[in-house]
Order: sequence, then structure tokens, then C-alpha cells
Amino acid sequence: MKLFHIKTYKLKLATAAILAIPLVGSISSCKKEFLEKTPELTLPDQEAFANPTRILGQVNGLYVSSKSGSLFGGRYLIYNDIRAEEFVNRTGNGVTGYDVYQGTNNSTNTYVASFFSQAYLTINRANLFLDGLAKNSTVLTPAINANYAGEAKFVRALNYFALIQIFAKPYIADNGASRGLPLRLTPETSLANNALKSSTVAAIYAQIIKDLDEAEAGLPDTYSTPLLRTTRAHKNSAIALKTRVYLAMGNYAKVLEEGNKLVPQIAPFTNSARTAHALQPSVVSVFQAPFTTSESIFSFPMADTNAPGTQNQLGYYYSWAGNGNLEFSLNKTGAGIYADPVWPTSDARKSLLTQDATISGVLHSYPIKYGAVSPFIDFVPIIRYAEVLLNVAEAEALAPGGNLIRSKALLQAVRTRSDAGFVYGVLITPAALEAAILKERRIELLAEGFRYNDLARKAAPLPSFGAGTSIPITDQRYTFPIPIGELNTNPLVNTF
Repeated sequence: MKLFHIKTYKLKLATAAILAIPLVGSISSCKKEFLEKTPELTLPDQEAFANPTRILGQVNGLYVSSKSGSLFGGRYLIYNDIRAEEFVNRTGNGVTGYDVYQGTNNSTNTYVASFFSQAYLTINRANLFLDGLAKNSTVLTPAINANYAGEAKFVRALNYFALIQIFAKPYIADNGASRGLPLRLTPETSLANNALKSSTVAAIYAQIIKDLDEAEAGLPDTYSTPLLRTTRAHKNSAIALKTRVYLAMGNYAKVLEEGNKLVPQIAPFTNSARTAHALQPSVVSVFQAPFTTSESIFSFPMADTNAPGTQNQLGYYYSWAGNGNLEFSLNKTGAGIYADPVWPTSDARKSLLTQDATISGVLHSYPIKYGAVSPFIDFVPIIRYAEVLLNVAEAEALAPGGNLIRSKALLQAVRTRSDAGFVYGVLITPAALEAAILKERRIELLAEGFRYNDLARKAAPLPSFGAGTSIPITDQRYTFPIPIGELNTNPLVNTF
């Protein structure tokens, strides 16, 4: 998708590492000279990769592009969660996802279009970077080259996975044979290649796995500080994301193959390979500053200087904290997990990570994982070790020859961390374990952007509380429509 002039962007990308350099010279008053003069803060391609500082600036720019408030900085996660049954809208505000909540959004929705275009913008930035890095491979050591290329491929895979999950039918519906999305892997510097057929869902997944395999090979085992280990991709980040991707494909054997690189066979299921990962004694600590516990495999950092932006932030939508808008409260009817007896008040995730608030005489309950006040600069959790444990637990339950005992032990470990007195009863069949794990995911990963994707990867109906109905996979509302901007600029997008 190219809703912008990418060549201009390419020059801007190169300036990311040199924004501190002051302007020199002056702009001529001559109109012709002004139009023809090269801007002082743009760089030719060869200079963008002239030294390690400029190259690292571009790597950092890939993460900044991904964590835009319209994408992973907020709205993408929010829209995945509010589409189902866990939340109730309070305001009826179209700007903050009311039509998505109701299942009435269409191709003209500019907010959905913004994360579609932001993801493709980021993908093209990754493509530009990989191309430039390959052409200037002697500037860095081979190890740093591989590191940076791995980060770019990790970012590209993460963005493509986000897109394919929500703008195409689930892989499991037909083993990926249906229409996917345009697969753009070469750097675009003009509008020449706008018209591009979509690849199949299976082809997009194949590229995501290829990128993650190559990322794993090139990324470092770890970084020197907790902040870097949380906010920059390392080998375990790529491995963990592969468990999520293979789970969406229903390939449980591959989930186990990847997951076993991280998760030991027996309790306490603490990883010491490459970068250490473990469930924290208190789940609350994962969502508190500095947001860099060993449970956080990958997160997007936020700061006052790069907040997600107005009406994009996770805390703005959900939190009772100062200046939050309390847009979506927890659904306390029988449909929502909040009211399910499997989630008792003895569970710290309910007693410490939800909060009641009375608004206009009505009592609401809100998740408070994101507790910062405006401008809501909590780190955005993208991959946590708790998710990986549940991914492996589900794969053990459903893979041919899977270990049901280990599956239950992993499930129990996640539960016990927050509710020591809760003991799962008899779970001796794959179906019973699967049902328990899926409920545990609804509790553990609440408000982290998983609900729609967990339904879609099972080809399960979407229990839309906002629409007041259960939406089957055959319903056009199940999958987000391609945005009108892409339809207008790429007439081939719906063919494959």
C-alpha cells in the first residue's frame, strides 16, 4: 500500500539518526533555487548508511514506526479486544472504536485504515533498510549486520502477522488458501508498483515464518540491560513469536518445537537459555515501571517525548487513572470472563488489576494493567512469557502424542502465580485441557489484544457484545474489509 510518496520518505528515514545536527547555510530567496535545492536534513542513500550511528538510528526508527498509537501503540490491540464479549462501551464515541465494537465498521473507517497503512509503511521501511544494509555491508561487522537485519525481519514479520490476522480469513479455515494481502518485500521508492495482487493467506504466513527463522539466526542471544532485553528483538523474541504464529496455523507440533527452545519440560518452567525468562512472583510487577521484568519478552516503550497520541492510548480506553476516558468497562454479564466463576476474587488479576468506578450512578469495573495518567506512557506488552507457557500448554494438549500432564502443569503454573489456592480439577482429555487453557488466556491476556485472534484461530464465531449477536466466520463482519484507500490505489488487492 502506498498512500504516500515513498521516495520522500526514504530521504526522511535517513535523517532519523541526525536530528540533532543543526541546520547550516541558508535558503535562497530565489524561487527556482529553492525548488531545486536539496534540503539540508536529507541524505542520499549512500550517506544514510555511512556510519554505525546513522544505521542504528534507522533500526530504532523501525520500532518507532511500529509503536505508533494507530498500530501497536494502542488501537490495534484495543480493536482486537473490543470486538468480542469482554468489554462494554460507555460513550458511543465513533472516534474511539464504537463502530468496531458494534461490528458496523466498513472500508471507509479511517481509524482502521490508519493501522493498515501504518503497518505497510513500517513494512516498507524495513524493506528499505534491509536493501540499504545489504548494499553497505562493510560499514558494520558481520555480527552487527546480522543483528540489525534480524531486527528488521522481526519487525516486518510482526507487522505482517498483525495485518493477516485481521484483514483476511483465518488460516485454519482453509489451510490458508483464501485471499491474503499484497506481499511487498522489495523497497518501494515510487508509485510504480501500486497495483499488486494479494498473495494467499498461506503465502503470507510462509513469509512470516521465513522472516522469523532468519531473524532468530541473526539476532543476538541477549543484550546488556533489562531495557534493551525488553524493547529490542533478540533470539527468544523471534522464537516466542513463532509459537504464536504456529498456534494461529493450528500447527501444534511446530509450536512445541519452538516452545521447547524456551520452556523447560518440568516446573518451575524458568528459561535460562540465551535471555532469562520467568513468570514474576507478582503479575502486577509486569505492568509497573520500569516494565522490564524477565517476563517481558518484547514490549514497545513509551515516554513523554513519544507518547501514543490522543485517544490512542491503552490507558485512555480502559483505565480509571487520572484523565482516562473510561471508554470500555469490563462486561459483568454472563458472557464476559469477568463474571465467570473460574475467575474468583481471590485471583490477584481480579483483586489487583481491576478497579471499580461509579460513573453517573452506575458501577463499572475496569482493567488497570495500564495505570499511568495522561499521556499514558505505559510500555505496551507485545510478548510475555506467560503467553508462551499457555501456547506450549495448548500445543501439548492438541499435538499428536502431546503430553497432557505437562499441559496441565503449565496451565496450573500460570494460574498459581496469581491465585495460589486455585487447583484445576480433573483435566485428562485434550478437549477439557483446551477449554481450560482458552479460558485462562482470557483472564491472563485480558486487554492485551488477544481476544479476536484467539477466536479466529479456532474459526470460532465472534460473540460480539456490541453487535448483540454471534458472528460466524462466514459473515462479512468477521474479517475487517480492505480500507477504501487501498482499494482506490491498488485495484488488484482483492484478487489473488
